[in-house]
Amino acid sequence: MKSEQIKEIAIARGIKAGKMKKGELIRAIQSEEGNVPCFGTGKSNECEQTTCLWREDCE
Repeated sequence: MKSEQIKEIAIARGIKAGKMKKGELIRAIQSEEGNVPCFGTGKSNECEQTTCLWREDCE
C-alpha cells in the first residue's frame, strides 16, 4: 500500500500523520484498531493477526 493511502486511513481514524514514517503510521493505526502494533518489527512469522490489513506488506 502506498504512503498516501496509509495517511488517508490514518486521518479517517483521527490519527495525525504529520511526518511519521510508513511503519510508524501503520503501527499507530494498528494500536488505534486495538491490535498489536507489530508492523515491520520482524515478528511476522509468529503473528497471529491473520486478518490484519498490513499482513501482506509486513516483514
